[in-house]
Amino acid sequence: MVKNRILPTLIVGLVGAVIGSFLMMLYASSHFGGATGPDRTPPAVAAVPLSGVSDQDRIVSAVKRTKSSVVAITEQVNGQQVIPADPFFQQFFGGQGPGIVQPYRGEASGSGFVIDGRGDIVTNAHVLQPPNGGHVTKLTVVFANGDHVPAHVIAYNLAADVGILRVDGYSKLPPPLQLADSSRLEQGQWAIAIGEPLQLQQTVTVGVVSGFNRQEPIPTENGGEIDFKGLLQTSAPINPGNSGGPLIDIDGQVIGMNQSTVKSAYAQGIGFAIPSNTVRSVVASLEKNPGAHQGTDTGFLGIYMADLTAGVKNQIGYTGNGGIAVQQVFSGSPADQAGIQPGDVILQADGKSFDSVKSLHDYIGGKKPGDTIRLNVWSQGLKKFVAIKLGETPAEQPLSVQQQQQQQPEEQQP
Repeated sequence: MVKNRILPTLIVGLVGAVIGSFLMMLYASSHFGGATGPDRTPPAVAAVPLSGVSDQDRIVSAVKRTKSSVVAITEQVNGQQVIPADPFFQQFFGGQGPGIVQPYRGEASGSGFVIDGRGDIVTNAHVLQPPNGGHVTKLTVVFANGDHVPAHVIAYNLAADVGILRVDGYSKLPPPLQLADSSRLEQGQWAIAIGEPLQLQQTVTVGVVSGFNRQEPIPTENGGEIDFKGLLQTSAPINPGNSGGPLIDIDGQVIGMNQSTVKSAYAQGIGFAIPSNTVRSVVASLEKNPGAHQGTDTGFLGIYMADLTAGVKNQIGYTGNGGIAVQQVFSGSPADQAGIQPGDVILQADGKSFDSVKSLHDYIGGKKPGDTIRLNVWSQGLKKFVAIKLGETPAEQPLSVQQQQQQQPEEQQP
């Protein structure tokens, strides 16, 4: 009796197993047929964002968390301007003729961000230094909530283009932004610029980290030039008024401070920022030594040089081999005081020969103010030996005659 009951049950179970296996094979063939096998590649697997959050969501979140700590900086400036007395002379001789000096009043603006809980705000030094020798009569910080708060300058380093200003006793100070470790940045990672370009409040632009350690000689509004090194390049659009604003990563940490952009009809998406590690070190130095710092703590001879091409040699009457030509001498510089003249040829420096302007420039720049450099010089057919005590390289240097003639500045400070 028991055997009669077990046998039908086994038969039903066996039939069910066969049918189940057949159905599984049909499902597998229709859903996974392209997964493996001869002449087949595994199917592509889409990357799933961590915790289900997209990059766009993270960018939006980073902006929301940080934008209240980004400020606009406005200045009222008093200064002087020269108006040409003769427009004809101005047109044909580049404004080098006589002029009438008149006082002027203007406004300037930039961006910045809160760096600590004391009311300190970091920005570019060029934002805090008005052009043409003017002086700031009123400095105001405009917060994201619309509050206009008086501020005063604590310190700035023109050579590094980093400055600190402070608002005192502001009870609604937003939280300070955190500085990332810029040495860990990767090329191609997201970069988000926040600032006040053209006084358009709380503007956000997005790009990537494009490159590192850029060296850019940037003309200034005063007619000079500052040679910046170690800059971070980004494709995030930067415009006038963005100066001093933060460049943040996707986590809302500051990876750089927006500083300048290429001004060219042929260039797009080329902006520069001061890396966050540089900002951190300069701010720490300025807090220990408040005030204005104009120099670079590097040796300064006070000349512009040129490689000895056949044309240069023919022009100055030099028939020798090797050396670097002196193209221009700054008035009052150590080289000027030592009797160095345009047309001289530097044969050796401290007994070493140099085959390019860059190599000699870097050698001099590697020395400190007060160091002595010994030059062997060819001058109008005679050789002489001079020992020169170096000065300090100013942050802003006048343009050479050749640069002035070219009149094609490629970078600008926004």
